[in-house]
Amino acid sequence: MLARIVFPITLAGVLLLTLLPARFLPDLGTAVTLHDDKLQHAIAFAVLAALGSLGWPEHRTRLIVLLAFTGAAIEVLQGAQLIGRDLDGLDWVADCAGMALGLTIAGTSRRVGKRVGGLPYVAAAVQDKSAP
Repeated sequence: MLARIVFPITLAGVLLLTLLPARFLPDLGTAVTLHDDKLQHAIAFAVLAALGSLGWPEHRTRLIVLLAFTGAAIEVLQGAQLIGRDLDGLDWVADCAGMALGLTIAGTSRRVGKRVGGLPYVAAAVQDKSAP
């Protein structure tokens, strides 16, 4: 599945951007403000949760634990003075909210995919019955 390939790449990108020293962020065109920061955390973890859930639907609980610990570890490392970032517990809350959104999106897309995936079969069955 494509999600299994994209997930680790996305995770690496999120880790890179969240653990990059603050002085490099303007060079990347990224400015961290109070409002944008929480939104960026939520979006990143929504994407990670959706990809992980689509790639490994049978390991949803492990995914939740992995992402929750990843978000917490990011905050602890951001709190270290080495990278010039700040620890903010609300960032972790935004991570968890993003995870919930991503899991909801993935679950909805799977349910819709099953319904839509079944439509061509139904249409083919109806067409076969109408054939002479």
